[in-house]
Amino acid sequence: MQYQIIGKNIDVTDAIHESIERKLHRMDKYFVINDDVLCRAVVRSYTVGAKVEITIFTKQMDFRAEVKNDDLYAAVDLAVDKLEGQMRKLKTRMDRTKESDSLGRALAMENILADLKDEPEEVVRTKSIRLEPMSIDEAITRMEALGHSFFLYLDEEDDAISVVYHRLDGGYGVIEAENRLA
Repeated sequence: MQYQIIGKNIDVTDAIHESIERKLHRMDKYFVINDDVLCRAVVRSYTVGAKVEITIFTKQMDFRAEVKNDDLYAAVDLAVDKLEGQMRKLKTRMDRTKESDSLGRALAMENILADLKDEPEEVVRTKSIRLEPMSIDEAITRMEALGHSFFLYLDEEDDAISVVYHRLDGGYGVIEAENRLA
């Protein structure tokens, strides 16, 4: 696995770099070990506390955890714990559905020996909607009116299925589907 550790408002010293990389090595057991897997850790320092964002990029999917804490090293530990939780949850879903063979080969999930005491979450509601062509401003207005944290719409400029959402650090984000409607 390749590691990339980036500091924002902080100089990443050798000690910080070595500590973060050592803790991230716990994640190696979940992956087929090669250089195709990139792990990026972004460390931010604030007046009080720090924030750690860890993203693991694989060919099949990305895993991401973000943690704020007063202690940088505790934030790294919590972020790695979150990532391991995501992988245990994914393993449970894979075991239940048996549909993700390619993901199962890419991730060496058979190495997970953690207890899975909680029942996996199930889909409790399905909703069907008709996408209306609209601008991003109109989509934001509708999202705010509904009181939702995201809104699915059809972008009127390029016919892309898009999602506008509230970002945790403020503002809005947009996710656009690369495949277009014919």
